[in-house]
Amino acid sequence: MTFREFHYRWSVDLKSSPESLWPFIADTNRFNRDTGLPIINVDDDKKPLLNARRKVRLSIFGMDVEWEEQPFEWVRPVRFGIERIYSKGPMARMRALAELTPKEGGGTHVTYEIRATPKNLIGMVAIPTQLKLKTGQRVRATFQRYDELASVGVDAGLSAAASLPQADRSRLASLGEKLFAETDRSEEARQVVDRLVSLIETGDDFAVARIRPYQFADCWKVSRRLVLEICLRATRVGMLDLRWDLLCPMCRGAKDAGTSLKNIPSDVHCSSCNIDFTTNFDRYVELTFKPNASIRRVEVQEFCVGSPERTPHIVVQQLIPAGNERTLELPLGSGNYRVRALELQGSQPLSVSANGESSATIVISKEGWNQQELNISKRTSLTLKNETESEHLLILERMAWSDQAATAAEVTALQIFRDLFSTEALRPGEHISVGTQTVLFTDLRHSTRLYREIGDATAFGRVMNHFDVLKKFIAEHDGAIVKTIGDAVMAVFRCPANALVAMLDAQSALANPGEGVMPLQLKAGLHSGPCIAVTLNDRLDYFGSTVNMAARLEGLSSGSEVIISRTVFEDAKVIELLKSKIYEASPFEMTLKGFEEEQAELWRVRRVS
Repeated sequence: MTFREFHYRWSVDLKSSPESLWPFIADTNRFNRDTGLPIINVDDDKKPLLNARRKVRLSIFGMDVEWEEQPFEWVRPVRFGIERIYSKGPMARMRALAELTPKEGGGTHVTYEIRATPKNLIGMVAIPTQLKLKTGQRVRATFQRYDELASVGVDAGLSAAASLPQADRSRLASLGEKLFAETDRSEEARQVVDRLVSLIETGDDFAVARIRPYQFADCWKVSRRLVLEICLRATRVGMLDLRWDLLCPMCRGAKDAGTSLKNIPSDVHCSSCNIDFTTNFDRYVELTFKPNASIRRVEVQEFCVGSPERTPHIVVQQLIPAGNERTLELPLGSGNYRVRALELQGSQPLSVSANGESSATIVISKEGWNQQELNISKRTSLTLKNETESEHLLILERMAWSDQAATAAEVTALQIFRDLFSTEALRPGEHISVGTQTVLFTDLRHSTRLYREIGDATAFGRVMNHFDVLKKFIAEHDGAIVKTIGDAVMAVFRCPANALVAMLDAQSALANPGEGVMPLQLKAGLHSGPCIAVTLNDRLDYFGSTVNMAARLEGLSSGSEVIISRTVFEDAKVIELLKSKIYEASPFEMTLKGFEEEQAELWRVRRVS
């Protein structure tokens, strides 16, 4: 028996813009939950299906429902849609489409439509009963609630949806005071602690299950570093638990997690993209937090297997059948993009600028991609052509990674992290890339003579004090001491300019101590480059040619200047720093031991005023 297709369409006018509504409406995991849909189960154990299709099932009213979910298709922030093909249950097929159209004078006209085809007589009754009588009312109410949140500037991840029992609220408030006492007790710290307590108490499960400190800092308009440090301290008072999320390089979603660096696997599989990738601290490992279970138990359940807002860097996703094409009118921001296909190697580079072309065509053929970069305008007509013999899921994505991720490479290079989590290390024998770091080596000049002239006990105390001075300046400039070796220090920074200023300030402080204290001369060398993280003596350490080079440079310092390599000298912030009249840089060249194949270009940088 053939059954007719049911078609339902709801529309509502909202006061917020499509751009501000999109993070709410296109988060279909949240939207499905808020409109009363049941929890789903995703089958990732079987052989991956073509082009991000997934096998999904649920149980409703005691009835098992299973379907194959087709990939979401969308154009951000204009529309998105999904199709399900059922193998069990009362439906044969369902399609959903949401469209956000800007209104003249402001606001958005939102339409949401569902087309559902019954499989049997139960479906003929269930579909109109469920969709017509219940879904429409819930959809409108949910859109209106999202509009209220978006119109007052609430971040989609910060909407309130919970309330703790009184006993838990009291304990949370007590921990908040204990946490505040661990900070510098500034007004800004008070503000962040209070907001963190409020977030844990009333925040939506989706938000508090994965607290990203930089995202919340940007929303609260406060210092990122302060929020990160308070979250780190919150783990020590029992308010939060930290977690290392492993991010897929393609969809950039969290695919695995560990509560310690020792638990992080070096090889990870993404079932959504059907790829294997190797862990990288610089980009693929992010530090996040969630409430300690004694304060609030958070169980994040799945209501949708895929969602445009799960991959916000992807602005367009379209499934193009073999031999077909599709033309899209796109609103784009400036920057670098690429078009790729999920099941095809390679990509087509794009750049978007104000003076780019108003239309362009991208073709995938048996020969692959045209590698020549296209320059298109912010409002462009883009045609996607599939001239292969297979369908392809085409993806247009921004190349820039979000800077709201507190990456492992950055966090492990902070002194506060090493102070609070000194036991954090990788599994023995494991090594992971941490990307580019600025490595510092220091040593006291004439330290042996110091012990002979003023005695062992006095000299030892002075050396210990010099470590305190170094730690202070390194921490203030977002660096971290990795280890001490006798009188020497190895430290790492993410920013070369911060490292340079920290060392010049430390040299000045040690050379000009208080009255009655013997001055010290600190030799220092800096080099930037890729590093590998390892565990050495039960602590996180670094090795590689970048570390070896930095160690060689320290020995060239006289104690009144910092020796820097070309990679440090050419950093944009260092260039700006050296333009001032405060510092001067004198170039020289020499051959370094272990790097005899070329002359090293180096600079002596000193403070002149």
